[in-house]
Amino acid sequence: MNARGVVFVHSSPTAVCPHVEWAISGVLATQVSLHWTPQVAVQGQLRAECTWSGPAGSGGAIAGALRAWSMLRFEVTEEPTPGVDGERFCHVPALGLWSGRTSANGDIVVGEDQLRAVMAGSTAAQLPSRLHDLLGTAWDEALEPFRYAGDGAPVTWLHQVG
Repeated sequence: MNARGVVFVHSSPTAVCPHVEWAISGVLATQVSLHWTPQVAVQGQLRAECTWSGPAGSGGAIAGALRAWSMLRFEVTEEPTPGVDGERFCHVPALGLWSGRTSANGDIVVGEDQLRAVMAGSTAAQLPSRLHDLLGTAWDEALEPFRYAGDGAPVTWLHQVG
């Protein structure tokens, strides 16, 4: 079953852009050429986004491949498919990689076992912070200025060659 998703490279140094394209190309087994535009939130950085189609789990593979360049800010989403939860991956240089499961409308889904572990291993004072970690709040806050800076940017459509 093929999944679909979106890659948002929120900021990349110019020299790394070809490596980003090669990394995505390697995962999707098709040549990727992104349309790079200036990232107004960080002078000298570029941004790009593309939709993708590939086997379920490709979103995680793309995020893993992009993680090799620790200076990138990116998000990778994978829509849910029958029997497979959706996922979202966010990377911010100062925070590293975060991932979470998503519902059909894109909300972060926190599982029962995750909630039980947080409740069992947290004091009342720690609970809000641990819940924010599960939800990726710090990543959302760090990426929000970069998301706004990309409004209106062109989107590239990618499909895995079968």
